[in-house]
Amino acid sequence: MAREYPPFIWHNGKIKPWAEATTHVMAHAVHYGSSVFEGIRSYTTPKGQAIFRLSDHLKRLFHSAKIYDLPMPFAQDELARASRDVISANKLPKAYLRPVAFRGLGGFGLSAECPTDVAVAAWDMGPYLGPGVIEQGIDACVSSWQRFAPNTIPAGAKAGGNYLSGQLIAREARRLGFGEGIALASTGLLSEGAGENLFMVFDGALHTTPVSAALLNGITRNSLMTLARDAGIEVVERDIPREYLYLCDELFMCGTAAEITPIRSVDGKPVGAGKPGPVTAKMQKLFFGLFDGSTPDTRGWLEYV
Repeated sequence: MAREYPPFIWHNGKIKPWAEATTHVMAHAVHYGSSVFEGIRSYTTPKGQAIFRLSDHLKRLFHSAKIYDLPMPFAQDELARASRDVISANKLPKAYLRPVAFRGLGGFGLSAECPTDVAVAAWDMGPYLGPGVIEQGIDACVSSWQRFAPNTIPAGAKAGGNYLSGQLIAREARRLGFGEGIALASTGLLSEGAGENLFMVFDGALHTTPVSAALLNGITRNSLMTLARDAGIEVVERDIPREYLYLCDELFMCGTAAEITPIRSVDGKPVGAGKPGPVTAKMQKLFFGLFDGSTPDTRGWLEYV
């Protein structure tokens, strides 16, 4: 079945038809993965459509560009306006946004000077890992692929080339019949999912792996840690061995795309009761409550279109 794309995209300073946002096959990013990007969601709320933590996402985009020495030709506020404009141009009541900046056509060497192209796309996207997974959960596996070691590739940057690791993990999991893969760090301790952060529940407390475990410091991760502490739920960041995936009471993945996806089994072993648990449900209620008004937005995370 042919994929349907939205009619418009923001590209290098203006809204244009989707099909006109092109780049050359010899662009630096095509060959070397030299891009940085974000995934952002907007939601329908009682006060109108709101983009969740847009400023924080764009701040991280610029941090990623700084790490990779990628000049940014547009300011953060210009990309914030572009995000709103592309939603409006496509008449989307809610959206998944993809700002991306990449080295375009220039020189051909690794360190070649190339112009930076920037685009912001918006489209309607349902649950990332499939219909019904937010309610029912998924079955996951520990991947045979590890995350990169410290001081090799900066896990703190959300860069295109970094996600080759996630592709290996995700595609292996799908090939083996699982909903998603979980990676270990080079230490042999837990890192994160193919493109999601991990939370475990032990005796009512949330446990998550630290940013030193070769993971992206996710904005959804930070949001859930903040919401949990506000609700009186203990949050612990610590190194976690693989076997604790099998021993925790509950387990879930989180991210902009995955939102909060429960994990009901790992490597064929049930997690807890083998179904989403009460703490996971509580975190889903707190998170999605930001958009229906049942959780107060006390930090200005909702940025209206």
